[in-house]
Parts: sequence; structure tokens; C-alpha cells
Amino acid sequence: MRHPPFLGAPAGGKHPVKIEDHRAKAHSIERSLAQCTAADFETVIEAAMLAGTHWFNILLHRTNVMPCDRDAMHAEFLSPEMRRKVQEVAPRALHAMDEIERLRTPYVRGDMPDGERAATHALACLAQLKEQALMPECT
Repeated sequence: MRHPPFLGAPAGGKHPVKIEDHRAKAHSIERSLAQCTAADFETVIEAAMLAGTHWFNILLHRTNVMPCDRDAMHAEFLSPEMRRKVQEVAPRALHAMDEIERLRTPYVRGDMPDGERAATHALACLAQLKEQALMPECT
């Protein structure tokens, strides 16, 4: 059975997640992440994914790519149309999100070597997402 393209999940279930709530959640996850080292690569990559998704949603909402009553759960599940819109507005952020998602399966669920290097890369991608989300013009 073919499923329709994913356009974004209803934000937060019954109540939309506001930009300030996304920011608070991202900061909370980042505070926990600060307790980790690169040796905790599974946790670092997963936390980068969680916090990065909040920064990514801030960017999508601020640029009006996605309405505030919808949230992206994963960049890889965005519809082709939505991916094109994000690519036009924030290509670096989309790439950073894709990179973090790419690291999850082999390092969080798998047993690939060089997990510490992957964690460092995930943190760099997270920093880029945060920077993009906080830029006044959001590009």
C-alpha cells in the first residue's frame, strides 16, 4: 500500500508547539548533552537529533515553510515538495539535519567504528542548525 507524502505531523499532538517551546526544549536537551563526552557517542548523536529537530522546526516556522501547527519529525520524511522548499530557504540546515539522521542508524543502533568522530560531527551539525534557527533572517 502506498502512503501519501509526509507533510508534517500535527505539532505536539493536540496543542501546537510554539517557537519558544521548541527553543526551551532544545536548550534543555543541550544542557543534558553538555554532561556527555564524545565517548558517549550514541547519546550524543541521539540528543543532537532531538535538539536539532527543535531548531529545525523553529527555522521552518520562522521562514513560513511549515505552519506553526505542524512539525517536522525527521527531514528524511518530508514530502518532496517540502524538501524543495526547505532546500531553497535553508539548504545548510537541511544538510545538517540529514547528516545527523544519517549517523543514527550505524552509530546509535549499529556498531560502526569511530563513534567518537561521528559524535563530534553530529555536534557540529547541531551547532549549525542552532545558528541557522537563531539568525534574524533564518537563511
